Parts: sequence; structure tokens; C-alpha cells
Amino acid sequence: MLRRDFLRSTAGLAGSAWLAPVRAATEKAKPLNLKITGIKTFVVNVGSVNWVFCKVYTNQGLTGLGEGSITSKEATLSQAILEHERYLTGKDPTDIELHWQAMFRYPRWRGGPILNSAISAIEIALWDILGKALGQPVYKLLGGAARKRIRLYKDVGSTVEAFQQAKSEGYTAAKSGFIRVDKELVMPNFAVRQAHERLAAVRQAVGDDFDICIDAHGQLTTTMAVDFCTRIEELRPMFVEEPTQLEDLGELELLRQKTKVPLATGERSFTKYGFAEFCSRHLVNYVQPDVCHAGGILEMKKIGVIAETYRIEMAPHNPQSEVSTMASLHVDATTPACTIQEYNPNRQQWVLDLFQGGGAVVKNGFAELPDRPGLGVDLDEKIAAEHPYKPVTRPQFVFSDGGVADH
Repeated sequence: MLRRDFLRSTAGLAGSAWLAPVRAATEKAKPLNLKITGIKTFVVNVGSVNWVFCKVYTNQGLTGLGEGSITSKEATLSQAILEHERYLTGKDPTDIELHWQAMFRYPRWRGGPILNSAISAIEIALWDILGKALGQPVYKLLGGAARKRIRLYKDVGSTVEAFQQAKSEGYTAAKSGFIRVDKELVMPNFAVRQAHERLAAVRQAVGDDFDICIDAHGQLTTTMAVDFCTRIEELRPMFVEEPTQLEDLGELELLRQKTKVPLATGERSFTKYGFAEFCSRHLVNYVQPDVCHAGGILEMKKIGVIAETYRIEMAPHNPQSEVSTMASLHVDATTPACTIQEYNPNRQQWVLDLFQGGGAVVKNGFAELPDRPGLGVDLDEKIAAEHPYKPVTRPQFVFSDGGVADH
């Protein structure tokens, strides 16, 4: 199916019957006469990363919290979020779909990581306001639960001990980037061979019934991707994430033809349009939208509907904070296609205090359905101010000849 034909066939998603609960919730909030009075951003340094949050304020004292954290461009993103204040001030925060369309389409320049992450952060905050206004968890406003709990996989190091620790904590799946780079130097044959050996050791240690997820992180050349994925087939990973870059989907299709290993991608794709060909062409087994980048809560729900249509599973990306975790869980709860959620808990005491003790409730590797109004998490502005933005230098990988390698 051509992309234009696919998009034409799914053009009715925004008006589909599954959106009826969203419309009903919006109408129920109208008598509250909520109006947006302002937006504020918070960039919080957490060691090697910076988290970017926004708060949307209203005339009734209700506030909404959102996140758009994106590596390397945090300060730029903060300003991109604030640029929407001119449009939003004075408007009803519960008109979420209308505001998403306006923020996405009116500026004419659309797409990309900065613009979409800014929209995502605000959209998440608007859902938080709506949920608080109606006294309901966000997922209840999206149609209610499609499951009783949400399976998680934990991000860990690529050692046997790290995977065994995750298993002992009750998780049934964990993920690591097995392809290591020594002092930022990429040696293709050595990297693939060593990754296979580490994966084999982990598989032997955790047994056959524990799911091992692999994050290739876009580091592999086409040749490396084919070599790695075919080597590890007998080790039965749950999926290999970002085995190729996104510039040419033909590369992903080529890999798909060469290996039986399940493939996953999507953390650097945006909106329903970015996921159309992944699903319609069955290029991957799992799509991985990130609620902070793909367009927010309702847009990720739409991506999940597209995935469900083509029997593709959804495993959302989420290396950020409790805000993005909670936003993801609300979508996961109500989306049949979502079978597992990335989870990267930060248990530092000041981080727990930053979110005022809110966040995901995890038991034996599963997240409980959220039960607090809105997102179910808040931000302590004083603690956020104590950990201001600090520039972070990303790794700069090279090949032996000094050429730039992907990361």
C-alpha cells in the first residue's frame, strides 16, 4: 500500500467512535469555565541528562504538568514550549484536540524533535488539567482500561548480574544496549562479536522464559545490523530496537528480509504520520512511540490504534522521568496494542521528592493502573530550581579512520 493510500484509509481516525469518551469528557468540563493564564518551563539536571517540564496554569487554580525531555536540545526545547503561550493564553485548556491541531499546523513549519516535543509537553499538561477538573485518572477519559495491569521491562546494564537483579525484582523482561564502544571507537566486527557473547551469557543466566530486549541505539551500519541480528537468532531476543537509522526505510526492509529476529523502532518518529509505513508495510514487530516526542497522550493513543489495525504491538519508549512514565501508562492502560512499557526508575531521594512521592506503583514487574486524578504526579518547583540546567556532552563515536559514527 502506498503511503498516501494508507493515510487516506486512516484519515477517519480522529473522528472514530473510540474518541467518543474524549468528547464526552471535554463537554463535561465546559461548565467549569477554565481559561489558560500562562505557561512555565523547568529544566532539571539529573546528572548525565536534563529533564524538561512545563506547567500550564489556569484561572481556577488548576495546573497541568507535562514533559518533553529531549537529549542535547533541552534549552532550545524550553523556548519552543514557551512560544505556544501566545496562542494558548485565554483559551479553554480542555479543547485538547483543537489546540493540538493549532499548535501543529498554524506555524506552517511542522515536525521534527523540537517542535513535536514542545507540543507533546503542553498536550500532556492539558490532559492533566482535564483529569484533575473531572476528578478522574486520564486513562478513564480515553475509554477506560483494556487490561488490569501494565507489563514493564526494566532498563539495565548489559551484565549478567544486572539482568539477574531485574529478574529477582519480579520483572519478566529487561533491556540493555549490548553493543559497546570502547573509548568512543567503533570497531564493527569486534563490537558485533562481543555483543553476541554477552547476550549468550545473559540468556544462559536468566533462562528461556525471561525476555531480553536489545537496544542497538541506531549504532549499527547496515552490514553490522544484518550480521548482528542473524547471529543472535538462536538466543531469541524479544526484539532488537533501532537496528537501523530512519532516513531510509528500505534499509529496515532489507534487514527484515534477512533475519527472523523481531524488530522494533519509533522513539525518534513523530505523530501518526511517522508510524504509518512502519505499520502498513509490517517493517517491525513493535512500534515504540515516546509520549514526550510523538505528539502527546492522544497522539500516542492514535498511533496505538494504527498499530492495532495492522496487528503490530506497541512497546512505548520512555527513558525520562515519572511524568513521562505516568503519561505513558495512561495510554498503555487503554490501548489494546500496547503489550509492554519501558521503565527506567530513578530512586535518588531528591528525585522522589521532586515528584512529591507520586509516580508509578510497580509490583512484580507490572505497573498498577493509575488511580489519582489527572496524571497522578506533581512537580515540586523549589526542588526543581535547586537542580538547574547544565549542558551535557553526548558521546562522539568514530570509526578507526576518524569518520563520524552514529549514536
